[in-house]
Amino acid sequence: MIDVSALHALHAVATLGTLARAADELGYTSSAISQQIKRLERQIGTPVLAQAGRGVVLTPAGRAVVESADAVFHALERCVESARSADEGVARGVIRLVGFSTALRGLVAPVLHRLNRQYPDLTVRIGEEDPDRALQSVHAGAADLALVHDADGVPAAAPPSIVRRPIHTDYGDVIMKRTHPLAGREAALTHTDLARYPWVTSPAGTVCHQWFRRLFADTPDEVDVRHLVDDFSTQLALVEGDDVLALVPRLARPVLSDGLVAVPPARTPKREVHAAWRRSADASPAIHAVLDVLSSAGR
Repeated sequence: MIDVSALHALHAVATLGTLARAADELGYTSSAISQQIKRLERQIGTPVLAQAGRGVVLTPAGRAVVESADAVFHALERCVESARSADEGVARGVIRLVGFSTALRGLVAPVLHRLNRQYPDLTVRIGEEDPDRALQSVHAGAADLALVHDADGVPAAAPPSIVRRPIHTDYGDVIMKRTHPLAGREAALTHTDLARYPWVTSPAGTVCHQWFRRLFADTPDEVDVRHLVDDFSTQLALVEGDDVLALVPRLARPVLSDGLVAVPPARTPKREVHAAWRRSADASPAIHAVLDVLSSAGR
């Protein structure tokens, strides 16, 4: 009979591309992954990996095994989750949750005490991963639940094995000093109003930088970006110290000092936050316990 852990090892190598990355994902050494795959080869009677320069590639037999692996994993997971569901629907065990940092800070951290109180037999283990990597971890079985966001309104691509649920809409506000000329405006702040002042913004490649660029998409002149800083607490310190403006997601926003205010612009940027999990684990009481608490907090 095929060793399931060895099958997981081969699947991880196929998904991630190298023995080293598979070992890192599964928490083993590269040597341990290699030994598991050799055990798998003995069990099925044919090589599943071949050397290719300094790396490895799947043999035709290896590709056939990997193509069947998802069905095996999902069947085993459905078996376990059916048993748990039959056990009076009690949420227990460990949920491995991965997600982007601001969701962990703004959505997950505030509800952990409630989860611990409502479900004392349930443990949530948290890891920070960007949306694409988080979905890959769930698909590969390295995580049970992921929090992801859309980028430019387009959700991260996910395989058919993944189920999604929207749990929160995150908005961006302009942070400024309470004494700033725009702070007392009753009318919504337009991109023309905002383009007249210097800014601190997140570096290129981040969601907040995309938001910033879209905010000024119709502005003919270049906006004065005085500082590029990824950390939002540092951005707020610069707003106070240099009288610049900052565009900060509500999920990521630290507590504002008395000298700062948050003002939504007329063209308020937003992103949808989704929870994602394997379709084969849909009967899990533990996953739905976490989902329900997160959805309640997100609303």
